[in-house]
Amino acid sequence: MIPRQISANGLNLIKQFEGCKLTAYQDAAGVWTIGYGSTFCVIPNMICTQAEADARLKEDVQHAVECVDRKVGPNLTQNQFDALVSFVFNVGCAAFSTSTLLRHINAGEFKQAALEFPRWDHAGALELDGLHKRRLAEQALFLTPNAS
Repeated sequence: MIPRQISANGLNLIKQFEGCKLTAYQDAAGVWTIGYGSTFCVIPNMICTQAEADARLKEDVQHAVECVDRKVGPNLTQNQFDALVSFVFNVGCAAFSTSTLLRHINAGEFKQAALEFPRWDHAGALELDGLHKRRLAEQALFLTPNAS
């Protein structure tokens, strides 16, 4: 099977909700972050260029793509795949791997799976409006049939 790839639509969804900051900052959970939500080897006062932020995004997205590819069978539409890559990019592969969302998908229960997205709108104990909006956007993309 040819490995799947995120579409431009999916990548734009990630960019929209992550935003791009070229100076390191702590996210809502207190994790040091830079660029489009990259957390790998980020330290306080770190600065990156736009090219470095783009390269980090490409690498980080590829990790999410590979996770979804490993964990989910081939029966996804491109929109479903893109929504899941955005989700995994944000919550991580470990959380996705043990989620009810994944269990529903692999059981072919796509409507039930879609209902799981809004439940992932917390950073620690805090419900965040930005995460809620992101989950609704991922849910909407997941439920959108691909254009023929």
